[in-house]
Amino acid sequence: MYYDKENITPHEKKACELFLSGYNCAQAVFAAFSDLTGISEKDSARMISAFGGGMSGQRRTCGTVSAMLMVAGCLTGYSEADDYDGKVELYKNGKALCEEFESLLSSQICSELLRGMKLSSTPAVRTTEYYKARPCVKFCAVAANILDNWLIKDLGYDIH
Repeated sequence: MYYDKENITPHEKKACELFLSGYNCAQAVFAAFSDLTGISEKDSARMISAFGGGMSGQRRTCGTVSAMLMVAGCLTGYSEADDYDGKVELYKNGKALCEEFESLLSSQICSELLRGMKLSSTPAVRTTEYYKARPCVKFCAVAANILDNWLIKDLGYDIH
């Protein structure tokens, strides 16, 4: 397992566990942060469920990246239409999260991350073979780790 390493963050472990229990990549990452967003795991999973498979199986933006941005929005987003400074700050943070993901994995695009694999827009049945062949649990771990580090370093959260 990718998450069987030393110094794993709590949300990283949770995201991997959720993915390995059958949730899609976006659900696993977003629901892992339900303790901070205040949205239950079930509601989190439902809200972001269409983002798995790179936006509903289209193999576009990786669902873990979408989930990172959704967590960032829940925790630091703006809600007033004229909050220009809030928008600037959120976009700056979101861009940094995406760039870090891409620097670690060379892409944010599902089809590029899964290059060489047989892909379908229909969700695959989760089997032992599926989990052995798919690197998606690693993407969940990386996204959750990036978020945890951002929360600690930039926002001063104590997540341990």
